[in-house]
Order: sequence, then structure tokens, then C-alpha cells
Amino acid sequence: MSYKDFVAVSGLPGLYKLVTTRNNGLVVEDVDTGKTKFLSVRKYQFTPLETVAIYTDDDAEEISEVFSKIETMEPTLPIPENGAKAPELFEYFEQVLPDYDRERVMISDVKKVLKWYKFLKSRELLHGSDEEE
Repeated sequence: MSYKDFVAVSGLPGLYKLVTTRNNGLVVEDVDTGKTKFLSVRKYQFTPLETVAIYTDDDAEEISEVFSKIETMEPTLPIPENGAKAPELFEYFEQVLPDYDRERVMISDVKKVLKWYKFLKSRELLHGSDEEE
């Protein structure tokens, strides 16, 4: 399974597996329960995980690369707890991606990246995009 199979849905926690698209919405599957449901484009916004990138000083870093860096550094640099304050999260993120754009990357972006990383890692789905290469 690759990162293109996952979508973030506005207003819903976690990530969902994309089952199929329709012209008025998406059919997604809950990764934990396997239940599918239709989500309308009138009510929700969808972000395919493979299209997410973090702004850097030069351009942007794909989310898969950011996940890879977090995983590489995790044994020596533990991920902050869920309730960590913004300065601690930014300090951590600076060590993972030193050239991230400090003006355009918000604390909500950092929290989402870490939340998605933990979500995929806990379900052993982190290396999804590596299988295709």
C-alpha cells in the first residue's frame, strides 16, 4: 500500500484508505475497522497524503521524505508527546528538517505530520511507498 492510497479528511481524525472516487465524493475505508463509508465533497475536504509536502527554504520536502527522516532519527531523537508545547515541537522539527520554512510552516502542520507519522507507524503502514519503488 502506498501513500497515494491514504487521504486526510477535514473534520475527521486520522487517515483513511481511499477505496474509490465518485463525482460527488469519495468512498473511504477506516484503517482500523475496515468499514467503508461515503463522504460527500459538499461536506468534507480531502487531501491525498502523497500530495502533502513541507515548505523548505528552497522548495518543498515530500511527506514521505519527512517520514523517512523522522524514522531514521527516532532511536536517538524521540518524538515529543501529544501534549507538547509549540516551542518543543518546533525545536524537534528543526532537528528533523533544519531548512523548513519558519514563516510558512505552522504549528498545526508540525502536529499533523507527527500525528500522521505515529498513525502509520503504529499500524505498520509507514513503508507503503517503498514497496512500489
